[in-house]
Amino acid sequence: MTTDGVEAVFLETHNWGRAARFFQALGFTLEFETDHSSGQFRASDGPYVFIAEVPEDKPTTTQLVLKVPDEDAFHPGPDVEIVTPFEDTHYGTREMTVRDPDGRLWSLQAGGKS
Repeated sequence: MTTDGVEAVFLETHNWGRAARFFQALGFTLEFETDHSSGQFRASDGPYVFIAEVPEDKPTTTQLVLKVPDEDAFHPGPDVEIVTPFEDTHYGTREMTVRDPDGRLWSLQAGGKS
């Protein structure tokens, strides 16, 4: 089994309020907001966008998360370097990290476990 497209985009920002207003102006709906300057947005049925505020002295990052429908059926081939196998996250999902040939890290989020 292979991945099933993009599940989410994780963005870091230095100003949660401005970032939230920007995405709402683009037509995204705020699905939920946390009590620590972060929240999740969605536009139609596309991937969700999760935005988190980080301190000014920390560079911001962007991360694409790919969807894996069933982690037990997912067996990447020899061309995929697994950095960390599927493991529980603090936000209730299971994720794996892989490295592409250019050194970029990708997160794969499992959609179901049999």
